[in-house]
Amino acid sequence: MIGNDQELRVTLERIGMFQEQVANLRKSETIPANYHASVSGFIAEIDRMQLEVREYLSLHPAELAGR
Repeated sequence: MIGNDQELRVTLERIGMFQEQVANLRKSETIPANYHASVSGFIAEIDRMQLEVREYLSLHPAELAGR
């Protein structure tokens, strides 16, 4: 889980990098089955990181201090 604003920033940067990778694969991969196989891991990781971001942002800073 994300524990502070620095970790949030890093996670958001990673999400952006993974999204760019998926976007590049959409442009370069010509066979749909290969595209899906190539991006499935990236998309799963994006989903996981976005869930962590939502969980972190749903908590008030005082709630984080108690963890």
